[in-house]
Amino acid sequence: MKKIRIGSGAGYAGDRLEPALDLMQNANLDYICFECLAERTIAMAQQEKMHQPDLGYNAMFTYRMERVLPLAMEKGVKVITNMGAANPEAALQKAYEIAQKQGIKKIKIAAVLGDQVLSLVQQTPDLKILESGAPLETLKEHIFSANAYLGVAPILAALEADADIIITGRVADPSLFLAPMIHAFGWDLTNYDLLGKGTLVGHLLECAGQLCGGYFADTQKKQVHKLEHLGFPYSEINAVGEGFVSKLEKSGGSVTTATCTEQLLYEIHDPAAYITPDCVADFSAVEFSPLANNKIAFSKATGNAPTPFYKVSVGYKNGFIGEGQISYAGADCLERAKWAAQLVQQRIQSLHPQLLPLDIDYIGWNSVTPNPKKTSAPPTEVRLRVAGKTNTRAEAQHIANEVEALYTNGPAGGGGASKKLEALVSIASVLLPKDQIDVQLIFKEINT
Repeated sequence: MKKIRIGSGAGYAGDRLEPALDLMQNANLDYICFECLAERTIAMAQQEKMHQPDLGYNAMFTYRMERVLPLAMEKGVKVITNMGAANPEAALQKAYEIAQKQGIKKIKIAAVLGDQVLSLVQQTPDLKILESGAPLETLKEHIFSANAYLGVAPILAALEADADIIITGRVADPSLFLAPMIHAFGWDLTNYDLLGKGTLVGHLLECAGQLCGGYFADTQKKQVHKLEHLGFPYSEINAVGEGFVSKLEKSGGSVTTATCTEQLLYEIHDPAAYITPDCVADFSAVEFSPLANNKIAFSKATGNAPTPFYKVSVGYKNGFIGEGQISYAGADCLERAKWAAQLVQQRIQSLHPQLLPLDIDYIGWNSVTPNPKKTSAPPTEVRLRVAGKTNTRAEAQHIANEVEALYTNGPAGGGGASKKLEALVSIASVLLPKDQIDVQLIFKEINT
């Protein structure tokens, strides 16, 4: 029975590259997928494109492609990636230029366009925001981007056109991995049982090093071997949706039933109804079983028909964050930090009361967990963080400045002050009918 191997080349925008190159070199891959988009990532890329029209694709795209392209052509590995982000067309041009510069003689690069649906969203202000139930019109003046989570269809078309490198914008994460399975095995797009099985594989692989123990590792019960050399996973799958996930034996990390189970549940609201553009996957009966060290078989995923909608991430401007930090150490450091926070609040109350309330964190004491019990030993150092959400950059600056001024205005012993202003990009989710969205492919080819 025919089998293919798909590797995971990245799990987020800034992921490492060396484990992906190791897979391409040594894992006998047919495909490798670089998944590099999160909810806000593409909205921030849209902002970059607004200021620099030739950018808006992944910041590490050039770095990755300079190393991936020659290896992909040497090993016959097809590359699928959403690193196009807000500008797949510009990423396509950049990949073409890299291939030319490297003297690659034969390559076909595709870009998927159509996920950017801002005009459609602007024409339908009565769309319901999924997170709040409010009409999208409530954000009308602040919206600057909208990207639909496309499915496998355009990637399949690119594979059928024999593309070697496929660059997309916003595509559902598992769809990047599912498309090559459908292409290789000729799966019917209405066979939702197979699509559910393939979606499971995509979901397991999409976060790269997490499946190999990266986010899994702790110092107590979940120790992971050679984490400094963490490998990325790959899957071998056959035409009936059976297979396993593994990693290179020489690489660090571990692939176990436990790491697979954690990744299975990652970002899943309902294991029986994981909604993707391609199907509604059902992972509720999934089982993992070890075949060998770092080799875990999967079974019993299935799926049902997809909804008629694409989820759309709408990016909107949501004001500013003004932040200041300063450290205190030694005797009574927590008390001095609390006094400093009180001083900042009193200053803001006096000069800019509209900026209250402020967020106050004592990093190292209660910034992540609740206040320790009174019997806990007092800290010997603490870092005060004061932040506030504002409507304008100038207001955010006031908050940051007041924290920095603690240097000389007391209390004693503050050091290492820092301040930061950040334009806040937020995401709202809406649904658009699939038949309203026009998806296109463009190609560039070298054939000398």
